[in-house]
Amino acid sequence: MRARAGGSDVADGLFTQHLDVVVQDISFGAREDLDYALHLLSAARDGAVAPTVRIYRPQPTAAFGQRDVRLPGYAAARDRCRDAGYAPLVRRSGGRAALYDRGAVVIDHVEPHGDAIVGSQQRYQDFSGVIAAALGHAGVTTGIGELPGEYCAGEHSVFGTDGLHRAKLVGIAQRVVAGAWLISAVVSIEDTASLRTLITDVYRDLELDLDPGTIGAATDFVPALTPDAFLEHLVWAYGQRTDLTVR
Repeated sequence: MRARAGGSDVADGLFTQHLDVVVQDISFGAREDLDYALHLLSAARDGAVAPTVRIYRPQPTAAFGQRDVRLPGYAAARDRCRDAGYAPLVRRSGGRAALYDRGAVVIDHVEPHGDAIVGSQQRYQDFSGVIAAALGHAGVTTGIGELPGEYCAGEHSVFGTDGLHRAKLVGIAQRVVAGAWLISAVVSIEDTASLRTLITDVYRDLELDLDPGTIGAATDFVPALTPDAFLEHLVWAYGQRTDLTVR
């Protein structure tokens, strides 16, 4: 299907004139899903993949940053995640430990680019903006920026708010290679008390600062929202900015 952009025919920054949107209905497995994003990046670099957005619901995953592995508490944190049924993996992009499961939606946006370093900050802004727009279309009031004490902190995080409480909903990371770039997000739609407790315990193992009150999900603000429903809002938000083919 095709969706026309609501704005101009030529988009700047993150948005090309056309995007393929691939909704991955079945998880390949926690490690395989994480690795497939890097496969797409390599394929884009080699000219084998056009600008593409891949969207999927992940298996329970504990994605540690490379700095986490060097911390004294990493082995305890890794074992805690494995015991809880979350596959402990180490991702190649930056950031700290991020834990997520089927209550989340993962977005991988990959494009070939002759000079992929150029515009990397603009891509962060555009990507967080389109996800915030999708959440807003779903009824969630959002803001962009790092919350004090948030987990896997980042200046382009997207948070939800009800005017009194703010909670992180989206973490974003980017990887750039010669000839292509990949920007990814984990969007927390639904979570559980057990997941919030696990995140808190893992950060305690790693001796990293964390305010547990920053751990959130979109359903904290719009209880009826589901991951599958969010996919429709995300396609809508992308469709306001460029042409899409949704597969």
